[in-house]
Formats: sequence, C-alpha cells, structure tokens
Amino acid sequence: MKATQYEGNKTFTVFEKEIEQPAKGEVRIKVAYVGVCGTDVHIYHGMMDKRVKMPETIGHEMSGVIDALGEGVTDYAIGDKVVVRPLDDRLVKPSDKGFNHICEELKFIGIDSPGAMQEYWNVPTFTLHKLKENTDLKLAALIEPLSVATHDVRMSGLVAGETAVVLGGGPIGLLVAMVAKEVGANVIISEVNEARIEKAKSLGFDAVNPIKVDLVAYVKEKTEGRLADVVFEVAGVQPALDVMTEVAGIRGRILMVAIHGQKKEVDLFKFFWKELKLIGARVYEKEDYEKSIQLITANELPFEEMITDVQPLSNIQQVFENIDKNPDGMKVLMDCTL
Repeated sequence: MKATQYEGNKTFTVFEKEIEQPAKGEVRIKVAYVGVCGTDVHIYHGMMDKRVKMPETIGHEMSGVIDALGEGVTDYAIGDKVVVRPLDDRLVKPSDKGFNHICEELKFIGIDSPGAMQEYWNVPTFTLHKLKENTDLKLAALIEPLSVATHDVRMSGLVAGETAVVLGGGPIGLLVAMVAKEVGANVIISEVNEARIEKAKSLGFDAVNPIKVDLVAYVKEKTEGRLADVVFEVAGVQPALDVMTEVAGIRGRILMVAIHGQKKEVDLFKFFWKELKLIGARVYEKEDYEKSIQLITANELPFEEMITDVQPLSNIQQVFENIDKNPDGMKVLMDCTL
C-alpha cells in the first residue's frame, strides 16, 4: 500500500508499506479522500514538531469504506461507508465531568497517532460513524470540519431570526456561516481577503471587508441598531478580538472558535456593560458528527463549492507547497485511491 509521512523541515515523503490486518476491536478502512486541515498546515510549517512523533502519517478529515474487520467487530460490515471522529478519549477522569471530547488526556488521531493520509488505515470502532450507502465520499471528507461548525453553532444557542456575525471567511468560517444560515439566522461575514469575500457572496452570504467598511455601523444598519446576537470569532487575530465586543449587541454571545496560543487583549468592560457572554468551543461531540452527516446526506447546502482542488496522494508535497502559495483557497482533498 501507498502511505505518506511528515519528516519535518516542510517535507513529506511517499512510500510503500505492507497492508496490516486490523487488531481486535478495529477495522481497516480503504481511505477515499482526506482533507488538508489548517492544523496539517501548521504541522508542515514545523509548529507542532514537539507534539508530532516524526516520521508520522498525518490527516484526520477523511472518508472511506471498511475493507476488513478485526476480531470481535459486529456492528460494522465490509463495504460500509464511514468517517472517523478522530478523538481518542478513552483515558477519562472524574475531573473531565463526562465531557470526553475535551478530557485532560485526549489524544487527537492523525496528530498524536497515525492518521489517514494513506491508502489503508486501521482504526478502533469507537471512532467510526456509519454513512448511508448513497453518500458522496468526496463531500463526506468535509464532515470533520463541518462538525466543528455544527458544534460551534450548537454551543452558541443560535436560533432562527437572530443575527450572527462571523469574523473570518476561511473554510471553518464559511462552514459556520452555512450551519448558522441553515438554523435560520441572518448571517454577516467579515473577511479581509477579497477573493474569500467574493466566494462568500457567490454562496449567497452578506460579506464585507472591515478594512473598507465600518463593520459595527454596517451591522447596526442591518439590525436596526440591535447589533449581533451571536459573534463567531474564527479569524484568530487581534483586530477580530477588538471588534467582537463592539459588534455584539446587548446580552450577545461570543463564540471563541479560533485558537489563540498566547494571551491577547480583550475589552472586558464591554462584557460588563452589555452583559455579554464568552463561550469557548473545541472540536465536537458525537451529536455534532451525526448532525453533520445529516447535512451532508441532504446536500442542500453548497458543500461542493468548498472543495478547491483534488489531488492524488502521491502529490502531497506539492499540495502543501501550493497551499502556502494560494491563501485564497478553501479545502484541498487528497484522493487516496490514486
């Protein structure tokens, strides 16, 4: 079988290895597609070298078909279409309070252990979600990042008729916007990249550049002065932190989607003055995956438009180099069958 591995120093290699039989409680998946995540790009840039055990096969946004069953596996069959929820949350403690998806000992499959960027992948069955037979496996590779979005929207408590402002129009930002719109909210996207603004507009979203337009005044005008009920901070930059408390209306909820590795400045006075709420949201839970599977299966949202390119697994080095050169792109998929 063909597999890839990250070697460090912005280098991936493609190599041949023996196909392994699944262990007890595992299945072997013939991988169809793997999406390249922002975290994968961080790994490529060496930002996670202390965490990733090199050389390592990475990748966690995937779809595929079960190819073999390990001992004791009865809930799945060869030929089942599946996706993997890449969280190894077996080492739970009482202090985790039952929230296994963010437990203290959580391991992320495809980062802390071998991932999906290979032709065949052995995984434990507790990570699996079964798909309907007619599911498009290309779209199914979007289920993992879509589950981030469904989790974010669920955590926000967003309901129909409310106004949501999404700060950041990248892949996760657009997926959050899609889910928010599906809920019935009025959605405004704030993004500085003109190509991504045009992409958002082509998908039917109200999108503006906060460098060129006063975002707070714009949202005020759109909401008769009420401002946003929910703000999703997806950009991960200081200007987004500065505006999130300004654009949120009275008792607004701010969802912290972006990862801020260092302490940042936030206007806490606005939380007092407007009784705002700041809500953290990390990865996803089982119900978020099931919601995402429903959305992908229904295929009523423009998910196909999220896929910028599809490349064979053997082109992995070129794919990561091209992502660096093309900041306008959305989601690149690796075709693991080629």
